[in-house]
Amino acid sequence: MKTVFVTGITGLLGANLVQSLTDNGYRVIGLVRNKRSYKGPVNPGLTLVEGSLFSDLTEYLQGVDVVIHAAAETRQNLIRYQDYAEVNYKGTVMLYLTAVHCQVKKFIFVSSANTLGYGSADAPGSESLPVRSPFDKSFYAKSKIEAETYLLQNSSQTDVVIINPTFMLGALDSKPSSGKIILMGWKKRILFYPPGGKNFVHVKDVVAAIHQCMLPGRNGERFIIAGENLTYHDFFQKLNRLTGQKNLMIRIPRQVLLILGQVGDLIRCLGIKCSLSSTNMKILCINNFYSNKKAVELLGVNFRATDAAILDAIAYFSNNRQQISK
Repeated sequence: MKTVFVTGITGLLGANLVQSLTDNGYRVIGLVRNKRSYKGPVNPGLTLVEGSLFSDLTEYLQGVDVVIHAAAETRQNLIRYQDYAEVNYKGTVMLYLTAVHCQVKKFIFVSSANTLGYGSADAPGSESLPVRSPFDKSFYAKSKIEAETYLLQNSSQTDVVIINPTFMLGALDSKPSSGKIILMGWKKRILFYPPGGKNFVHVKDVVAAIHQCMLPGRNGERFIIAGENLTYHDFFQKLNRLTGQKNLMIRIPRQVLLILGQVGDLIRCLGIKCSLSSTNMKILCINNFYSNKKAVELLGVNFRATDAAILDAIAYFSNNRQQISK
């Protein structure tokens, strides 16, 4: 039985990954800051370990076959690059060095598609394109790029594979995280949406890609795990169709978002945490679209439609209303 060490198991991807790994007979060691924060499926094959990326994890990585590092600082209201780099770069380096010391065979790093260049619907972004504006100004993306660069430069010690998912949706989003976009439009009479768009992917497809990357080989490779490219307008129209709801959809003018971003910049200059910023608002105004061609051809992932991801998320939210509202 293979043993897998997984970080970030309290998140959407981590919870789905733990469920899939244990269902497939893997022994999983999951790192959590507090065991009570884990809301995912409980399975005899899962062992929870309390600690952080900066804890001495040597004893837990002994005999581990694969480390899957999905934990990250993703909050959008932090105002210093160091707030992201501390976890996303330094924490990743420390975990990788421990994996090397413990002779772990493979280190899978869950990054973001936004560390790579996005494209249009006709020419979507790929693994060969460098990061583009406005993501080159994003502290989150920059910290992930720094971690990716370190891992690829040191992949001769322990095999490294980098997964670059787009915007994940699906069940087990207990916080919720990316599922907030569904809650933003579900059962709302009036829906305000930004002018841009993004790529949406079913979290189960990301899990499937990780399973393939756990197999021997692929050292030094990176894979964009992308589903369907949609404008926000098309995404919310899809949500309305799937739920049978009718609402008033109002497009937020680009200029309004840019002004809000400038207001956020001023607030952040005062040292106040704020999710509004020029970078974040510019991101909402672009179509950051990606291609999954490499993942399809080399990993054999059969990507689901966004419809399935939305329906799975809604079913989960419906059945866990009390938990989600806490």
